[in-house]
Amino acid sequence: MTEQQPTMRKTRFVCVSDTHNASPNGAFKLPKGDVLIHAGDMTNQGSISELRKTVKWVEEADFEAKIVIAGNHDITLDSGFYAQYGSYFHNQHPQDPAECQQLLEQSASIRWLRHESATIKLDSPTGPRTTFKIFGSPLSPENGMWAFRYRPEEAVHVWDQIPLDSDIVMTHTPPKYHCDETGQRRSAGCESLRNALWRVRPRLAICGHVHEGRGADRVRWDLRSSNLKYKEESVQRWEDPGRDNKKMSLIDLTSKGSNALDNDGSNGEIVESSPTLSTSQAPIVPVVNLQQRSSNVAISRIATNLLALPAETLPAATRGHGGCPPSLRCDLEALSGRLGRRETCIINAAIMTSSWPHGSGGGKRYNKPIVVDIDLPVWGE
Repeated sequence: MTEQQPTMRKTRFVCVSDTHNASPNGAFKLPKGDVLIHAGDMTNQGSISELRKTVKWVEEADFEAKIVIAGNHDITLDSGFYAQYGSYFHNQHPQDPAECQQLLEQSASIRWLRHESATIKLDSPTGPRTTFKIFGSPLSPENGMWAFRYRPEEAVHVWDQIPLDSDIVMTHTPPKYHCDETGQRRSAGCESLRNALWRVRPRLAICGHVHEGRGADRVRWDLRSSNLKYKEESVQRWEDPGRDNKKMSLIDLTSKGSNALDNDGSNGEIVESSPTLSTSQAPIVPVVNLQQRSSNVAISRIATNLLALPAETLPAATRGHGGCPPSLRCDLEALSGRLGRRETCIINAAIMTSSWPHGSGGGKRYNKPIVVDIDLPVWGE
């Protein structure tokens, strides 16, 4: 019996990042949409007055869902960092991290993600009534005395915690080589995050942090060999239709558009547990460890002489479904039952155009929010 495919419906995401105290009241305009995404650096130094200003405009924005993460400049939202280094900021007038964090924790309309996942259901009668799973993290590679940082040796562990069934991955840092080129023509993204995106292959990966990297890459992952990880087949750079004009900066990934995203969100059966991560450089946050078991083996057939694993060592669901067992180099968890996840659109939504200190040499300038239309499954049908 053929499994019935879910009903899909267009959902509009309006993406911003690195607003650094700017608001839609003058610096930029927020187009209408279903979901507002803010990928960090809401403020310059995370003071209570800065955060109040940002939380106010986000709460007043007319979106059914509003999802935010912190960034390295939102320092009071990282309690561990502020306990160590807070005295160097705010002109030696310490802020209260608990008070600052309560602004987001107690907001009735903002979903604040702290290296964790959430399943969002849009349930407004006038909305698309779609659902998606989103993972959000404020962490970025260590670079100076800023918050939410991790050391190079921690990177693999940090990003291995992204659930494999994520539809959207929202990080402050960009992945390596995608929307991460600085003004000095240096790639400042994280290689381990790029590798994690190959494994997860979400529909969207939204980031910021590197202001000059604002834009989007549509990445087609190379999944043709079960023995080679992290390859990319092609990258298509987005041409902003809203550049230097009054048009919207729109990315249309829907089936009704001319170039639908090739990603069906497919997954094997997911078993979840909820241990806790605690490192000296990151907040204590919930972590999801995944063990995937799929009844549809989506790996290529390979010769038995390529380090083939004994069939009895494989998960039960992979036995007897044709072909040889995978080699020791195969990422079975990332590939089995998930070959429908072929493309990811990576978006750097930085609003501030220049790097820190902002406005040096010519005043402050701002980008438009990036608007993304994408088909998502309708829940309850």
